[in-house]
Amino acid sequence: MIQNRLGVVALSLFFAGAAMAEPTYSLLTFDDLAGWATDDHATALTVFADTCGDMTDPEWQGLCAFAKTAPDARAFFEIFFQPILIEDGEPMLFTGYFEPELRGAKSRGGPYQYPIYSLPPDYVAGQPYLSRREIEETTAMSGKGLEIAWLADPVDLFFLQVQGSGRILLPDGGGMRVGYGGKNGREYSSVGQELIRRGIYTSHQVSAQVIRKWVRDNPEQGRELLWVNESYVFFREVSEVPADKGPLGAMNRSITSDRSIAVDPAFTTLGTPVWIEKAGAAPINRLMVAQDTGSAIKGAQRADIFYGTGNAAGRAAGRIKDSGRMIRLLPIQMAYAMLPEIIQ
Repeated sequence: MIQNRLGVVALSLFFAGAAMAEPTYSLLTFDDLAGWATDDHATALTVFADTCGDMTDPEWQGLCAFAKTAPDARAFFEIFFQPILIEDGEPMLFTGYFEPELRGAKSRGGPYQYPIYSLPPDYVAGQPYLSRREIEETTAMSGKGLEIAWLADPVDLFFLQVQGSGRILLPDGGGMRVGYGGKNGREYSSVGQELIRRGIYTSHQVSAQVIRKWVRDNPEQGRELLWVNESYVFFREVSEVPADKGPLGAMNRSITSDRSIAVDPAFTTLGTPVWIEKAGAAPINRLMVAQDTGSAIKGAQRADIFYGTGNAAGRAAGRIKDSGRMIRLLPIQMAYAMLPEIIQ
């Protein structure tokens, strides 16, 4: 996420997973969705059609084929879908993520001393590989030709791994894109939660920007802090995605700013339309599409909103820590097949 990325710009840095109750299901109507009538359903339909072809269930495939004939968008969703609220006892939490733009180089030199590694050839899926500390403190990865690019800032490298993809701005004015290539099979640990545990910050103070500043202001302690998270992401160069398209999500398709969200696939099939009602300083009532996942995105009422590319998107994403609710739009037959589990 992006394409199996580690987590989100803020909350994934300090929230650990919690035990969840058995899910409950509530059958809603479109009249129950605040702001439904005024949304841009056509844009949501376009985003849905971009990835629904990868959904394998025959019921989804039939709807996807019809979606690509450009029907009346609002009518399409209202006729063929049923809103379902799934809850697991945990309050809704919205966060945000983005695709960073970072200065780097294709070869080591000058300020560019921190490598972005590709997946090692001796990596075995399902088995733990070297920890973050072992990768960064030893020469175990050196001399293998695994360096895709080099960055000037180790904190940028860490947050690139949190996001799971990014654009590298090269010294000659060119650029390259990197995307998720795999990870080392180690458990993700929250560095923000560690700062809270040490009494340096409270949960209300911790954010991506706060963590960045603390690590930069305390370089030795900061390095040790980042090593608390043993999980490490490897990358690959992504040349197949046009510059005007979003990065690849977990469905291996470009995601769309302000219309794509990351969800827990245990509760939401990737490709599902999802209505969100986000509270906070910048409320959002909008039809999104679940096209991504993340290690920190766990639970029925947990979502990460994709805000786009670059610093402005990063600042917007970093401010999001909001309540609300999200409602899945399921094919009608599929929704009613959940009965009598659904609480009406």
